[in-house]
Amino acid sequence: MLFKTLSAAVFGIDAHLIDVEVDVAGVKTADDHFMTVGLPDTAVRESRERVRAALKNSGYEVPYTFITINLAPADLKKEGSGFDLPIALGILGAYGGLTRRELQDYVIVGELSLDGGLRPVRGALPIAVAARARKIANLLLPEANAREAAVVEGVNVYPMKSLLDVVRFLNTGEGPAPLTVDSQALLRQQEQFSVDFRDVRGQHTAKRAMEVACAGGHNILMIGPPGGGKTMLTKRMPTILPPLTFEEALETTKIHSVAGVLNGSGLVGVRPFRAPHHTISDAGLIGGGAVPRPGEVSLAHNGVLFLDELPEFPRNVLEVMRQPLEDGTVSIARASMSLTFPARFMLAAAMNPCPCGFFNDRTRECKCTPPMIQRYISKISGPLLDRIDIHIDVPAVNYKELRSKTQAEPSEAIRERVLRARERQLHRFREAGEKFYANAQMGSRQIRTFCELSEDCERLLERAITQQGLSARAHDRILKVSRTIADIEGADNIAAKHIAEAIQYRTLDRTYWT
Repeated sequence: MLFKTLSAAVFGIDAHLIDVEVDVAGVKTADDHFMTVGLPDTAVRESRERVRAALKNSGYEVPYTFITINLAPADLKKEGSGFDLPIALGILGAYGGLTRRELQDYVIVGELSLDGGLRPVRGALPIAVAARARKIANLLLPEANAREAAVVEGVNVYPMKSLLDVVRFLNTGEGPAPLTVDSQALLRQQEQFSVDFRDVRGQHTAKRAMEVACAGGHNILMIGPPGGGKTMLTKRMPTILPPLTFEEALETTKIHSVAGVLNGSGLVGVRPFRAPHHTISDAGLIGGGAVPRPGEVSLAHNGVLFLDELPEFPRNVLEVMRQPLEDGTVSIARASMSLTFPARFMLAAAMNPCPCGFFNDRTRECKCTPPMIQRYISKISGPLLDRIDIHIDVPAVNYKELRSKTQAEPSEAIRERVLRARERQLHRFREAGEKFYANAQMGSRQIRTFCELSEDCERLLERAITQQGLSARAHDRILKVSRTIADIEGADNIAAKHIAEAIQYRTLDRTYWT
């Protein structure tokens, strides 16, 4: 007898619906003949052991017969343990254990434990999106995944605890009601920060650079001695960034759902902050695997990627960031498939000025020679540095500033200026028919359109380019940062002071070690 159920498989950050066809032959055998076809991976093939044990421990007897499971379409590779539940229901349906003849109005996913309980799976949110796109109204899945799937409107999400609960629900209609989630309330609830810029003493120049970076979506590199506050400053960047829109939150949550790092939160309501260790591999940073999964650059999508001790990262790891920094996406090609993950993030990096960390420090002596410092700085390639808009010195905080009782400016006040600057940018781009949301996304054509310079600005920029030997990409970075500084001040046109401040944010373009 043939019985069909409907499940889903995740590829990249999108899901595809999969038909699970179960055929049970009437001939009994002495051995277990349980075959799964349709390009299953090891986890899917092993489902037969979990399914048989779950059925047995739930009180169902499955005789030894020829059981064939087909996962269609057959040319898509199936991976993961989410097919356990639909396979078990297909077997029960084929033996007459379900009153319904078909389950094509339900998408069903879930991993079975040996006692028949349901374990969470990855990718519940993109599965719910795929169900809505196919106009399938119902989704049955483990209770632990219900909150993230319920964010998607137009799909009835039923949280289930065990195989018995699912069978009872399908046979009698008795069971949990569809879970509903107030998405906007979730966003507001998570918009709570435990850190604030008011905690940072001194570092007024660095704070200003952070404000400019967040206002325009610019990448930033901080150079300073150990203990100067580089990490402390960076961890507070999300507190001054604009809040996530619902569309951004949904896209970010899809990535975290596929990666399995949601931790039951349901919806990512604050901008991600990712800080991988410098021992990370290029696959860990960019993403990879036989079936590619998102890496740190994609997990930081719509947020901040913080690379501390930048020169300590292997050179090959840093170089693979060129594509996401330029395009906002990561393309990973494998023999069987090619996937693209979104990766539009703000890069915040920190480094010491020299191997010992005390070059140009006012209180401690640097023991590094100029060639040592040059070799240390050169660990970061020129093309990567050109993609970082702002380089800023972060010196050690002196004792008076450290012990000052003057209240530092809170994140809320800085965020208000950032939001006003972003609103000016959105209005300007919208009027011009552009789909950008920040100055850092402008290309050469937009720079020529939105960054017109007066004669004074032209002379100042020409002198800086000639004397410092800046590249064409650095020229564009200066103009984009200048446009952002003007937006913070509410100016319609870029002034010479804006150009001058932007030039000061190119520390490593100067001969740093002399």
